[in-house]
Amino acid sequence: MTSKQAMPLAGIKVLELGTLIAGPFCARMLGEFGAEVIKVESPQGGDPIRTWRVLKDGTSLWWSVQSRNKKSLTLNMKSEKGREIARQLALEADIIIENYRPGVLEKWGMGYEQLKAINPATIMVRLSGFGQTGPMKDLPGFGAIGESMGGLRYVSGHADRPPVRVGVSIGDSVAALHGVIGAMMALRHRDVTGGRLKGEGQMVDVALYESVFNLMESLVPEYDHAGVVRERTGGALPGIVPSNTYTTRDGENIVIAGNGDAIFKRLMLAIGRIDMAGDPELERNDGRVKRTGEIDGAIQAWCDTMEIDSALTVLKAADVPAGKIYSVRDMMTDPQFLAREMFEQHQFADGTPVKLPAISPKLSATPGQTRWIGPALGQHNEEVLQSLGYSAEQIAALKQDGVL
Repeated sequence: MTSKQAMPLAGIKVLELGTLIAGPFCARMLGEFGAEVIKVESPQGGDPIRTWRVLKDGTSLWWSVQSRNKKSLTLNMKSEKGREIARQLALEADIIIENYRPGVLEKWGMGYEQLKAINPATIMVRLSGFGQTGPMKDLPGFGAIGESMGGLRYVSGHADRPPVRVGVSIGDSVAALHGVIGAMMALRHRDVTGGRLKGEGQMVDVALYESVFNLMESLVPEYDHAGVVRERTGGALPGIVPSNTYTTRDGENIVIAGNGDAIFKRLMLAIGRIDMAGDPELERNDGRVKRTGEIDGAIQAWCDTMEIDSALTVLKAADVPAGKIYSVRDMMTDPQFLAREMFEQHQFADGTPVKLPAISPKLSATPGQTRWIGPALGQHNEEVLQSLGYSAEQIAALKQDGVL
């Protein structure tokens, strides 16, 4: 295991104010690479994600991943004493991550401008549905809304059916990744302008819908210049041919991406369509797009004669990108996943073993690590408060007053 001192964000303090997915995922990634992450939770049940999806002893298995390496501090933010402790932590933090509705932190005396007035080096990552400005800024914005407004839902699914969602919280997660990128750029700027004591901080304003919108490739210029509205196309990649999902004889789904000019020719030769391999109209993508149905039909006809393992063997030999669509069961036994050590073995407090996904990206000199899995509610109350100078008697009084 890599030592904490060797991790790239060792010495960086992060305060996480928020719940569920976007803000906590952002903080999680910083913690995976060495940052000290203090997660503030309500004493009444904590982050709702603790009880989402599949549970073990009343706590979500998701929690063990989403909150690994974090210190759990319970604070009643409805009390002035709780808010004062949070303000102390915020002024000591290198990065503050929050995903409340705009205006909530300002009511608590912890808005970006309020903290910046005391500590100009403050870096605050603010994740919200619609950003900190604009006519929709005060509306609640979940990932599903961001995916819809940002354009992803409109292009997802089959043309003759309603739009579908991706099977994970992609809008929240993409926003979180934008938050991480923004935090790292802001941290770099702070360090080159004077560091923690004299450097210039800034606010990183991340809107869920904008994060999704940022993934939408050529959507805007295609509409603005050519009046093209990208529509749902099922498993195909519109305008890039062939790239689609096909079904093999044994009922398995296989993705084949033969859209490079040379790759297309190899693919056609591999499936026995010498005529299409030599057809000058199909040498380039713009010509193939005009005959998309014909090309997909030829590939599907070949797949109808093949079981998936045989099809993959043929396509691999022809150097054509192809793969089956993995379930988690496939991943857990796949040689590539195993060779890349994409699973980590850990255990719960009662000694029960559990596998977690390994940390990405992989850094050659300073890789991330899981130092501990998601903590119990309030597990680090004493440790965090003692670091702020609170005595055992003061901590006991805070508990008695319902602050913790």
